[in-house]
Amino acid sequence: MEGTYRLNELREDGRMHWLDDANGWRAEPDDVVSALAAEGFEEYKRETARTPRGGDAAGGVWQGLDHRTGAVASTIWVRDPATHSPIVFISINGHPVQGR
Repeated sequence: MEGTYRLNELREDGRMHWLDDANGWRAEPDDVVSALAAEGFEEYKRETARTPRGGDAAGGVWQGLDHRTGAVASTIWVRDPATHSPIVFISINGHPVQGR
């Protein structure tokens, strides 16, 4: 799948791990976004959800468009309530990027 070379580098470096029970990735959202940007996806949309009264970020969404190919990459992330670590869900052209 196009756009996954840099994501694979994150996995190989130990900075992105697949979570079977969550069907998502344990990774820092900014690392994932940087990897997708390095593959040619230009930011189209970014939103962050915060807890009431301006607290920590509870989740967010990012979308990027590769103008060369027309491909769209999307990430959605949430904070795991048990660990407070981010869980990131990634798709490219509507196809989930999954580990196994």
